[in-house]
Amino acid sequence: MTGIRRFTRVQLALLGSGFLVNLINFSVYPYLAVLLRDRMNLGMDQVGVILGLATFVQFAGGLPGAALAERLGLQRCLLAAMVLQTLGSLGFLAGGAWPALTIAALFLRSAASAVYSPSVRGYTVLGATPDERPRLVSASYATGNVGIALGPVAGALFIHDPTVMFAVATVLHLAMTIGHALLPREQRADHEVVEPLRRALHGIAVLPFAVTALTLYLHMHFYQYLSSYAEGRVPAVFYGSAMMAYSLLLAVIQPLISQRVERMRYPHAMALGFGGLAVGMLAFTGGNEIAIAAGVLAIGAGNSVIFLKNTLEALARTDRSPTVVFGQQRLAEGAGAFLSGLAGGGLYQLFESAGNLAGFWLAIAAQCLLLPPVVILADRMLRRPAPEPTGVS
Repeated sequence: MTGIRRFTRVQLALLGSGFLVNLINFSVYPYLAVLLRDRMNLGMDQVGVILGLATFVQFAGGLPGAALAERLGLQRCLLAAMVLQTLGSLGFLAGGAWPALTIAALFLRSAASAVYSPSVRGYTVLGATPDERPRLVSASYATGNVGIALGPVAGALFIHDPTVMFAVATVLHLAMTIGHALLPREQRADHEVVEPLRRALHGIAVLPFAVTALTLYLHMHFYQYLSSYAEGRVPAVFYGSAMMAYSLLLAVIQPLISQRVERMRYPHAMALGFGGLAVGMLAFTGGNEIAIAAGVLAIGAGNSVIFLKNTLEALARTDRSPTVVFGQQRLAEGAGAFLSGLAGGGLYQLFESAGNLAGFWLAIAAQCLLLPPVVILADRMLRRPAPEPTGVS
């Protein structure tokens, strides 16, 4: 109770909202590859392009979403995002009869998340001191991850007949829209300057941006393609439970390690994070319940560190407002997720056609080990001062 009392009522409402938004979205998100295949009769390479574009809108749209939030206000943008979420749920509901609406609904929800994510995180840390930020950021991640944890279980129960799930989602989103309309509108300080969108990338923290893009590029191979790989190998409820365990692991660990992660050197956090991803991808090659569960837990442990460290490092390395920083990080996430959709879908289909899907996970594990050192080396080379010209004075 002591920890809960440290949050204001508005912060508690925002944390609860983050939980519900992710619960609803992630009841379908891990199964989108299956849903698109069933409704649209698409190949996995086509599914990968659609998912890549949708995740790019969802994540990269966070940058203009953050700029919009600074200009229009956080509360107004949260309300607009809830309206888009409601329309998206209606689209998924109608997509059973008109399959093309499934894709429209997917992009509506992606646009809603682009506005919602930087707005809710910016509102949550509004007025917080630098010492309070790790607690608030980790709490935001934790409640969101509990929603992500429970979502796949609900999706596993309804994904082959999702009409009821989408109807409930529509009602919940409508109720949340009303709730967000009642949130107090934040007050802007007289001296606060709202910068134009063209300056949204000004003051970007380059290394956290690059590492975040790489993190999402590798992570989304796990989150987008494991459902198709697991189909026929393990029961749907087991897969949903494994994904729930993944998110619960993040929700439990991140608040406990937030202060330690803040003090941790960035290369050490990268070693733990990408190492966990590599171990997890290797475990998936087993293709059974034990292998998939072990892989999910390894990835969860690694991501508990790297996701949080990326955000804290970005906040620490720039003087831009937290809302803009969250938007910049969302752009990095979008770039990584988009590349994962484009490259991952084609790579998955290549190994699937060859009858060797274990090779897909081996290829991703190799990238988890090889790409992070390349990013660190490139950053050091770019920051190395140019040699002074020598000559006769």
